[in-house]
Amino acid sequence: MIVHRRLLQLSGAVKAPLAACVGLGLAVSAAYVGQALLLAGALAALARGDHDTTVTLLVWAFVVIAGRAVLLWARETVTVWAGAHIRARLRDRLVERLELLGPAHLTEARTGSVQTTVVDGVEGLDAYFSRYLPQVVVTICVPVALVGWLFSVNAAAATVLAAAVAGVLVIPRLWDATLLRRGRTRWKAFADLAADYLEAMQGVATLRAFGAVGRLGGRLAGRAHELYTTTMRQLKVSLIETGVSALLVQAGTAAAVLAAVSATSPSAWSVFVVLMITVECFRPVRQLSEYWHAGYLGITAVDGLEDLLSAEPVVSDTGTRTALPDRPEIVFDRVTFTYPGASVEAVRDVTFTIAAGESVALIGPSGAGKSTIAALLQRHYDPGSGNITINGSPLADFTLSTLRAGIAVVAQDTYLFHGTIADNLRLARPDASDADLEQAARDADAHAFITDLPDGYATVLSERGATLSGGQRQRIAIARALLADAPVLLLDEATSHVDVRGEQALARLKRGRTCLLIAHRLSTVRDADRIVVLEHGQVAETGDHDALHAAGGSYHRLLALQETHA
Repeated sequence: MIVHRRLLQLSGAVKAPLAACVGLGLAVSAAYVGQALLLAGALAALARGDHDTTVTLLVWAFVVIAGRAVLLWARETVTVWAGAHIRARLRDRLVERLELLGPAHLTEARTGSVQTTVVDGVEGLDAYFSRYLPQVVVTICVPVALVGWLFSVNAAAATVLAAAVAGVLVIPRLWDATLLRRGRTRWKAFADLAADYLEAMQGVATLRAFGAVGRLGGRLAGRAHELYTTTMRQLKVSLIETGVSALLVQAGTAAAVLAAVSATSPSAWSVFVVLMITVECFRPVRQLSEYWHAGYLGITAVDGLEDLLSAEPVVSDTGTRTALPDRPEIVFDRVTFTYPGASVEAVRDVTFTIAAGESVALIGPSGAGKSTIAALLQRHYDPGSGNITINGSPLADFTLSTLRAGIAVVAQDTYLFHGTIADNLRLARPDASDADLEQAARDADAHAFITDLPDGYATVLSERGATLSGGQRQRIAIARALLADAPVLLLDEATSHVDVRGEQALARLKRGRTCLLIAHRLSTVRDADRIVVLEHGQVAETGDHDALHAAGGSYHRLLALQETHA
């Protein structure tokens, strides 16, 4: 019996479903034992020629069988309910954990592997929690009780049966460590293959463009063969364990009955009781083996679960403030940050201020540190040194949910989920009315094209909104940010797909908000109140468009370079 410590800790969150499964499992076993005793008595009566007693006992056996059928139905119903409840609780916990870990964790993990753990791993744990763990309790309780009682009937047979049950439970466990180790290897191969397939599907256009479909297909075939080989190795060990268990069960049954028959002047009843009780002693053991294999996939996924549940968040949610001030002032004071595992600082001694209601543009070449500043503002990471404050309060004073809800983000790569346009808009404000959605869409110049779609706001978008143009996706993102009505606005390359109408919508979005605009296209930052130029992770210069252009420094060179290549 393998009871994994971490999985046992997780089972504490679902005690009631597990207790219900255990209780019904014991009741079903009691019904089997009752049937066995009645049949033993009927056979003994038949051997004595007492037909009336035989018929009476058989009638009661049929009553017990009918009752057991009801118990089996109830057990399966409760097991299914418990499994669904357990899966929901585990997934909620994992999703909450992923939310706490944030984007910083996912940048270091393969999406396909995490998805496989959350989906397939949890599905596999259904059988482990709802069937295997309750059966462990039944397997401990039932044979111990039956063997203990059997000593009062036939001590020799009880001794043999006790040794046989112990052997069935202990000897196959010699293979469990190997089976679990190979199972984890198989799970890793399975997760890697799932991650590769997900990446291949997401990047199929790129693969076709470079003629790499065949090469990647060959690699995927190799991964699939590796999974097949690992599975077959695991199956060989599993079949050995199953064969040994079956041999011990049959040998134990025969040995116990032989011990009962060999006793001095054994009664028919005692022999039949030993035979029937031996069967019922081994029944929970056989079922335990079945449920072990049913929940085996979940057990092998425990490493992925452990990685998620034991991972430490990059930032701690220790803040207590639950409201961001309106039109706040944001100050970056000598902020320095190095990504985990990197040897070079991403930003160094960055200092600038975004005054209340001011729009500040952050520009610079690729790798200058612009996206790092955006990540630090949202507290996906904390600075190694220096401080970021809002109206004089460090970011860490605010709860993460408050901080992130107070910053509306419009990014270059707008993420739209599979669902209706209305559903995607309500991500910002779930209680928004239809009128609120329409007003936000009008302000974002998105209402016209939305109403031209087949079902308007009820139009179901494809994954990532692929059926919309880049400009349309961007305007939906602007409408979503308008609905959020956050005091701080972060535009991270948000002008990459917008046209003139989109820029007008962005102007309306920025009005009355403290805004940080990150851009490569310098034509989009001319109207910013101030421009901060980053180079090699440091602030190279600060000022408005006219002053920086006249100064002939970094901004002037970047502007000239873009105009040359325009």
